[in-house]
Amino acid sequence: MTNQLLVTIAVLGGTGKEGKGLAYRWAKAGYRVLIGSRTAEKAQSAAQELTALLGEAAIEGLDNLSAAQKADIVVAAVPYAAHRETLLTVKDALQGKLLVDVTVPLVPPKVSKVQMPPAGSAAQEALGILGEGAQVVDAFQNISYEHLMAEGQPPCDVLVTGSSKAAREEALKLVEAAGLTGWDAGPIENSVVVEGLTSVLIYMNKQYGSTHAGIKITGIHQ
Repeated sequence: MTNQLLVTIAVLGGTGKEGKGLAYRWAKAGYRVLIGSRTAEKAQSAAQELTALLGEAAIEGLDNLSAAQKADIVVAAVPYAAHRETLLTVKDALQGKLLVDVTVPLVPPKVSKVQMPPAGSAAQEALGILGEGAQVVDAFQNISYEHLMAEGQPPCDVLVTGSSKAAREEALKLVEAAGLTGWDAGPIENSVVVEGLTSVLIYMNKQYGSTHAGIKITGIHQ
C-alpha cells in the first residue's frame, strides 16, 4: 500500500482527454482518483474504462460536486466554456483545498490563436471566483493526451505557476507522481504565458503535422 492512497484527487472534467490522461497517470501511481463530470453516469463510464486499462486501481466516477467534496486535491480539466459554471458549482467544496487548473481559454474556432480573458488567464479567473479560501495553481496545459497515455516519461516538461510557493510545491509533487518533469514557473500572473503556449502548440501541430508538440526547459538543472 503506497502513501499516495492516503490522498484523494478529484479530476473534474475527467471524462475528457486531458483529464482522463491525468487520472490514468495518478491512479497508476497509487492515488485514489475520483472522476468528476456533470453527470455521475458519464463519470462512472470513464472510471470503468480506466480501471479496465489499469487492472487494480482506486478509481470512482461521481458528479463534479460530490467528487470535489470527497477530494483532498481538486483538478479542473474542463473546457473553458464550462470553467466558470463548474467552479461556481464546487466553490464551497474547494475552500481550504488546492485547485490545480488545467483549463485553457481556447475560443473556437480560432483555437490556434491566443485569446486571453480579461482576468489575464483561466487560473486567475479561478482565483477570483474561489476567493482567498482556496489555493490555485496552473499546470499540465502543454502536455498532450497522447503523451499521458503512453508508457514511460514523456519528452516534455510541465510549467507550474500558482498563488503561493507552497501551492506550487504541492502541485510539483503531483507532476512527479505522474512521471513528468515539472518546473516552478512563478506566481499565478505568469499563467498567462503557460496557457497561451497551448494555442501556439496547437498551431504548430497543424503546421507540422503532429498531435503532441510540447516544451522542454534547457540550461538549468533541478
